[in-house]
Amino acid sequence: MKILMVCLGNICRSPLAEGILASKVVSKNIIIDSAGTSGYHAGEHPDKRSIKIAEKKGIDISKQRSRKFMIDDFEKFDLIYAMDESNFQDLITLARNENEIKKVKLILKEVSENKILNVPDPYYGSNQGFEKVFEMLNEACEVIASKYV
Repeated sequence: MKILMVCLGNICRSPLAEGILASKVVSKNIIIDSAGTSGYHAGEHPDKRSIKIAEKKGIDISKQRSRKFMIDDFEKFDLIYAMDESNFQDLITLARNENEIKKVKLILKEVSENKILNVPDPYYGSNQGFEKVFEMLNEACEVIASKYV
């Protein structure tokens, strides 16, 4: 199983989702990666605030590097989780067929009680925004991990 987490720049939300899910999955048969729908930050490390909140929770995401989502990611990954509806729509637009469309899901749909479907982008906010995003993603990744462990 190969799972890709996707947000806009691949420096805040998707690196956290990648790190959180990787910390919950024991099987070496599950590969987790992340990407951004834009290439603005390609090659950069995650935002320092994402690194800090992950570190506070015992997860090291400091070695990750941002990359842009590529069309062939549809072939490489079994599941592609978008962090919000905007990135979901961008991914659906890039999909070349129905099979690729079916791979794309909003990550918060995994948390059935959660009425909010968008993981807010904490980039322009405070450290509290990163804490909130971590908790939202942690809850969703717990459900995802329970399906594939």
